[in-house]
Amino acid sequence: MYSSFIKSEFKKWMRDPLMGFMVFYPILFGIIGRYLLPFIGENSDFHINMYADLIVVILTLMTPQIYGALMAFSILDDRDDNIFTSIRVTPLSIHQFLSFRLIIVTILSFLACVYVMWFSDIGGLSTRNILSISFLASLAAPMTGLFINLLSNNKIEGFAVMKGTGIILVFPIIALFFIDKKELLFSFAPGFWPAKAISSLIRGEGKLLLTYHQYYFIGLVYIILLNAMVYQVFLRKEKRI
Repeated sequence: MYSSFIKSEFKKWMRDPLMGFMVFYPILFGIIGRYLLPFIGENSDFHINMYADLIVVILTLMTPQIYGALMAFSILDDRDDNIFTSIRVTPLSIHQFLSFRLIIVTILSFLACVYVMWFSDIGGLSTRNILSISFLASLAAPMTGLFINLLSNNKIEGFAVMKGTGIILVFPIIALFFIDKKELLFSFAPGFWPAKAISSLIRGEGKLLLTYHQYYFIGLVYIILLNAMVYQVFLRKEKRI
């Protein structure tokens, strides 16, 4: 059953040109980090090492945002086709149906984050750190997908909400310019925590307000709680429909 579900999910993504493009979009981020930015650096006064944490954060945090939007459009398709209504009369529960989709998008987001950080090869991050940060960052994907569905009823509205939620990526980026308590003003943004964890690794321990492990584990608890909250609100919305 699960293999059929995966095949049908990928077929649905590939049928839509936008969704098909989004599946492979993170490949572009790795290429930008690996080839374009060094090229620009060699031909200008732009020094990659001075902005290494900023570059890695931007490339990495955009990846779960894209896969979250991909899942959001997939669920919006299902809602248009009244799939959730049909599921209620089958042995498959909505929890199983949604959980499987959330797991797929989280795994894809994780693999894409690993690829982006590893292939761009900026900041000198170790394999262990790339894996751990990718796990933390990828947890934003299911939350993003469900959040877009909470605020939209079709793909057109979903696209508008996706662009709007993209603004939230600005806050972790701004936070990188602060290394004292003022950075916590931006801590409500889920991307703040992986961004600061990346920055603490690249700049070195002791240069930011918290340690790498503090940023990492506070961020892990925070994003898990956000996912649980958005998931429950989404289920309540579906039950009312």
